[in-house]
Amino acid sequence: MYQFSYSEIMEDDIADAKSRERQVLDRSIELLQAAAAKGRNSPECIEAIFYTRRVWTRFVEDLSLTENQLDPELRGNLISIAIWIMKELDRIRRRESDNFAGIIEITTIIKDGIK
Repeated sequence: MYQFSYSEIMEDDIADAKSRERQVLDRSIELLQAAAAKGRNSPECIEAIFYTRRVWTRFVEDLSLTENQLDPELRGNLISIAIWIMKELDRIRRRESDNFAGIIEITTIIKDGIK
C-alpha cells in the first residue's frame, strides 16, 4: 500500500486549486468574447458581467485572507486589478463602455500567470 506524504497531498491540492482558477478564468474569457460579439444589450453580455464579477469578487475575498500565502505586494496588485475589472464591468453594464477587449486581455494575462 502506498502512503502519500503530507507535502505530496498539499502539492496536489494547490495544483487542483490553480487548475480550477485557470478554468474559471477561461470561462470568463469565453463569456466576455461572446458578449463582445453580441454587444452590450445582449443576454450574453449580462451573463458575462455577472459571471466575471462573481469570479473576481471571490478572488478578492481569497486574496484578503491572512492565510493567503501569496506575496503581499502581489496580493495587493491582484486586488487592484480586480477592482479595475469590476469597475469596467460596471461601466459596460451602465452602457458607458464596451471595453470587453481590455478585460479579456488582463484576464488572459492573469490566467497565463497561474503556474
